This record gives sequence, C-alpha cells and structure tokens, in this order.
Amino acid sequence: MTRLWDKGLPLSERVLRYTAGEDHLLDARLVPYDVRGSIAHAEMLAATGLIEDSDARAIRDGLQQLQASFEAGEWRITLQDEDVHTALETRLTRAIGDAGARLHLGRSRNDQVLTALRLYLLDAADDLVTRIAALRESVTQLTERQGEVPLPGYTHMQQAMPSSVALWCGGFDEAFADACDGIGAARRRMDKNPLGSAAGYGTPGLPLDREMTTESLGFAATQTPVTAAQLSRGKAESGLLFEITLLLQDVGRMAADLLIFYMQEFGYVALAADVTTGSSIMPQKRNPDVLELLRGASATAHACLDESLMITAKLPSGYHRDLQRLKSPLFRGIDLAVDSVDILAHVLDGIAFVPSRVRLDEGVYATEEAYRLVREKGIPFREAYREIAKRYAAS
Repeated sequence: MTRLWDKGLPLSERVLRYTAGEDHLLDARLVPYDVRGSIAHAEMLAATGLIEDSDARAIRDGLQQLQASFEAGEWRITLQDEDVHTALETRLTRAIGDAGARLHLGRSRNDQVLTALRLYLLDAADDLVTRIAALRESVTQLTERQGEVPLPGYTHMQQAMPSSVALWCGGFDEAFADACDGIGAARRRMDKNPLGSAAGYGTPGLPLDREMTTESLGFAATQTPVTAAQLSRGKAESGLLFEITLLLQDVGRMAADLLIFYMQEFGYVALAADVTTGSSIMPQKRNPDVLELLRGASATAHACLDESLMITAKLPSGYHRDLQRLKSPLFRGIDLAVDSVDILAHVLDGIAFVPSRVRLDEGVYATEEAYRLVREKGIPFREAYREIAKRYAAS
C-alpha cells in the first residue's frame, strides 16, 4: 500500500495505528464527497491544460465506478489505506493507470480533506434542517389534535398561570424554527471552497482555476487568501456543533417536561406502548427511557462542541495533525442530533394528553384577577396585585 505521503521509508505498524486513528472507519461517509471534489479538481486540471482531457474523463469514470462499488459493499477503507483519500487514489490508479497518478497535481491532502468535509457538512446541515421540519410538523399535528387541552404554566416548578397544549407546543415550535435559522447561519463558514489552497500556501507555478472548482462544486465563494483555509479549520465544525447543542437543549427540555407530565402523580400524558421499555424486576413498569436519553443528549452534544473548540485552541496557523481529531466529535454530534430529532418526532406522533388528569390550581388565575381589577376599577396594577395577594395569603 502506497499512501499519498509515502516516500518509500518504513513505517511502524504502531505508529500507523495511532496516526490513522479512526479515520479508516470515519471516512466511509466522505467517499462520495471526496469523489466529487476529485472529479472537479481533475476537470479543472484539464481545462487549464495541466492534464489531458482523456485523463480527466478516465479519472471521472473511474471514481464514479469506485463510488458505486463502495456503496455496493465491494470494498471498504482499511487501516492500511489510512483514509478515504489514499483508498480512492490507490484503487483509481490500479484501475486506470497513469491517469490516476496525475490526479493529485496541484492539491494536498489538507485541502482535499477540507473540501470533502465541507461538502459533507453542507449536506448534513441541510439534512438536519429537513428533519427538524418534520419534527415541527409533529408538533403542529399535536397542536391540531389537542391544542385546546388546558395545562398549568409553571415557574419555579410551581403552577403559575393558565396555559394549554397549544401554548406549550408553540414555544417549542418557535425554538425549533430558531434552530433551523441557526444552522442556516452556520452554513456561511462551510460554504467556502478551500480546494487549490493545497497545504495552506497555494501551488506556486501552477495556473489553477480555483473559481472553476468553486462553481462546479456549488460553493458560494472561494476561500482566499490560501492561508485562510487551514486557519479556518474547526470553525465550521464548531459552528454546527454549537447549533446542535442549542437544538438538543430544546429537545431535552421538551423531553424533561414530558417526563414530568408522564409521572403517575401527574398523568397528563399517555405514551404509545412502542416507545416505552420495561423493568427486569418490576412487571408493572413502563419506562420512558427514550425521553430520559433525549434529556441527556445535550450533554453529549456540548462535550462534542467543547472537544472541537479545544482541539483548535492555541494552535499556530497552518496545518497540524491535531486537526484530524475534529472528525470524531463532529460526526458524533451530527449523528446524535439526527437520531434525537427523529425519535422525538416519533414519540410526539404517538402521544396523547389526558384532560381528565389535568388539574389547574385556583391560584393560576390570580394574575388575571388582578388585571380585571385594573380594568374594572381603574386602580394601579401594583394596588390590584396587593389586593389579590391578600386573598391568597389568607387562604
């Protein structure tokens, strides 16, 4: 196996295992994106006369075949491959000969991986927004089914003012809409083309057309100057993880509410049988484990964000191998967000509020009574407040 950086010198197996880390496992999701970036790069090399058109066509066809065979399970990225980039280029060169060996002209593994990651991030962000939209639809349907059911509104874990299922759902719906906006804003850092920046200092002497690859890959802009590409590593990743953390905090708060509502002492909601689990010792138990795990998900997301931020903190400019460790928390955070959003939508689709179990304490109407005194007697609110407060103090 000849890796992209191989100079023919020996490499300790222990060093390979440590430096490759999880890349050969994590990179499976990057195969289609590395293929896209490589095809765009090859077509640009041909357009600028740096390789023959026939070589670019062979590279394109060969990479597309490799992607199809990967998706069919005919090969996988191994530790000896080290990463997706070596895995593809080695197999491509084996399949089409010298044309495959010409592909890496004018790029480094640094801008190559960053290009694939950003293409992946753009798709992941859009996919997550689509899933949040489906969650919002589940919230809307719950509102349509039972929005009129009264609920107590709580402050300090005490009944405070009258609310309803519609009001409760509406607050979370707006929070999830805000999450979509936040993810959209995070796309700004993802949507810059780093291809052609190579190891962070460009490709002196080669007339690369970076604008061509920006257009063909659908990026909004070309990242310039070339030194900005490596300096930006971790920012798009942390930006998305930050929005995921906020999203999962809202998911967790909704789950926390439902866990309280589901307690026997409340009984405000009934959960579908297929979303509860059982106890190994207590036959009667129907446990809302999924809601408890949703409540805890934001802690994992926050840890992913912290890990991402700390990897890049205090690094000097330029590329450093530390940056490889960004993939694990990034992918973990994205996968957790996808799974959590999807499962919460499923839980909401089967949930039912039980109006007969909802009891509003008489005190929840105290503020409304104070407002009535203001309207009917024309007295200042603070005076009305004190008058109503005396009634409840005496009871």
